Amino acid sequence: MPSLVSSIPSRGASEQSESIAPAAPFALPTGSTAIVYCEGLFGEQDGKTGNGLVRHSEKYEILSVIDSLRAGVDAGSFLDGAPNGIPVLASLAESISHAGRVPDYLICGLAPADGLLSDEQRIVLLDGIARGMHIINGLHEFLNDDAEFVAAAVLTGVTITDVRRPKAKRDLHLFSGRIFDVTCPRIAILGTDGAIGKRTTATLLVQALCARGIKAVMVGTGQTTLIQGGKYGVALDALVPQFCSGEVEHQVVAAFEGEDPDVIVVEGQGALSHPAYLTSAHIVRGSRPAGVIVQHAPKRKVLGDFPMMPMPTVASEIALIEAFADTRVIGVAINHEEMTEDELSEAIEEHRSQLGVPVTDPLTSPASDLVDMVLTAFPALAAVADTTSV
Repeated sequence: MPSLVSSIPSRGASEQSESIAPAAPFALPTGSTAIVYCEGLFGEQDGKTGNGLVRHSEKYEILSVIDSLRAGVDAGSFLDGAPNGIPVLASLAESISHAGRVPDYLICGLAPADGLLSDEQRIVLLDGIARGMHIINGLHEFLNDDAEFVAAAVLTGVTITDVRRPKAKRDLHLFSGRIFDVTCPRIAILGTDGAIGKRTTATLLVQALCARGIKAVMVGTGQTTLIQGGKYGVALDALVPQFCSGEVEHQVVAAFEGEDPDVIVVEGQGALSHPAYLTSAHIVRGSRPAGVIVQHAPKRKVLGDFPMMPMPTVASEIALIEAFADTRVIGVAINHEEMTEDELSEAIEEHRSQLGVPVTDPLTSPASDLVDMVLTAFPALAAVADTTSV
């Protein structure tokens, strides 16, 4: 989610015969300490990778965020109104000084629509390499194809990981129909725009369900989830479209066979109505969700990065989703960016009344709201929760 109003209180928290294996997006050197580079964009839509890593990371210990425009604040307080001890600092040198040594990784937390680095951003990442830091890059621009970066990495003996680089085409999967063997419910977190909080809601939902004794597994569909350490997933927007729905299906089947979950939560990308992104269509086709939660930011008037396009309404997005696939929308998640507490309460009540489905803000409302949304739609899961909590 983009920058949030600090006055709102935080909650505090293939082939049929083929052996399916979880995603193995990249192998890493030893060590886990990391600095996130998010200059000028932390808390904004195009800083969503950095935002996500500050909120949740299974793979890295995030020591600080680099953004000279927001330097001096606590990253958690800035994003969600709850301090998490991760400072936002002005430069790489300051971040290294704060760490007391050179951390293991410099992660590019930027996620611009074009997926490219500016000259200034290149300098910072090259500086990290010169200091002996491994680079984690989630952009469409693959640094392992850049002679300057490759030479710098060889000279200092570090690695560059291009998270979005797809597997060889021979290793990709077409849609096979194996999704019909997945017997547990799948819930997709879709939205009305990109960078609107779908991944955050998916993460919080999985955590909340597991806390209630319901075994939930997340399947990621973007680079940020893979960087965070997601076990199952694929950077969908880097694939040839022919393989997109098949790769989503493959990862859902892998999660089902590998974890035996009660429910699978699938991260959405963009929006089904979005003129520039088609990934939502592949997610719906590949995962065949029984239910959908739609993420919406009521204060947005135009699509992020596409100011010529007005935002859709939640009602129009729901109608499109339910016409496009054999599924139903089971609830709405509100992104409270630019909203006061009163405006948020009014928006939740208004959408609940107009749409006739449960509505919540995952970041400021109790986690039980998300769980109850799912249990209302899938009452059989309530029996699982009751059984395992006894």
